[in-house]
Amino acid sequence: MTHPDPLRQRAAALQLHGLLAHWNDCAGQPWLPSLLDWEEAERARRSLERRLRCAHIGRFKPLADFDWGWPLQCDQGAFAELMELSFLRDAGNAILVGPSGLGKTTIAQNIAHQAVLHGYTVRFTTAGQLLGELASLDSDSALRSRLHLYAAPSLLVIDEVGYLSYSNRHADLLFEIISRRHEKRSTIITTNKPFAEWSEVFPNAACVVALIDRLVHHADIIPIKGESYRRKEAQERTTASRRKTPRAQP
Repeated sequence: MTHPDPLRQRAAALQLHGLLAHWNDCAGQPWLPSLLDWEEAERARRSLERRLRCAHIGRFKPLADFDWGWPLQCDQGAFAELMELSFLRDAGNAILVGPSGLGKTTIAQNIAHQAVLHGYTVRFTTAGQLLGELASLDSDSALRSRLHLYAAPSLLVIDEVGYLSYSNRHADLLFEIISRRHEKRSTIITTNKPFAEWSEVFPNAACVVALIDRLVHHADIIPIKGESYRRKEAQERTTASRRKTPRAQP
């Protein structure tokens, strides 16, 4: 029984057909392992750059700099578990619920970036951008193409659900995306409104109950409570500026 040549298996995985065609001439050459190492490393680098570019995560503060002590309620352990990405393997969802300015977007960006680094495909978008784009399409073929774009990634992050209200058509489009991803791929939602108030986000939409039902199925719902950290930073800057401003002489 002959054992497969691991170097040849690597060359086949890389689809180096020219090298494979002349394998008998190349096998055993001292440069062959280095060549395969270089090709694998370069492809991994280019793949990472492509996935980061397509993810549209944007700039974000790393969780190492996140002030976990500021929110009144914030389950750091739950977020650490999400960073381990096991929910992606189970096609689970995560819903981050809390007022504006508490770091929901930052946490979601960190999870998305971690997923890209581990080889997953990711798409990060706001609810306004996603639904506005889909609703503006005027042909069925264009709409099908964009729906596929948002249904395909291993992880879809929809940020800022609840800051605007949307029409029935917007609700139907979001329902279509969530339905296509349900139990197949993972979705993270950040929202400033509990599900009981989503009828205000999508007023009169008949699909809201079914939409929520699919989202919460196999989902971790993580509340964050407290005052806005952005407001805290603004107050600190104002206080520091006043201290630096010299008082006028009487």
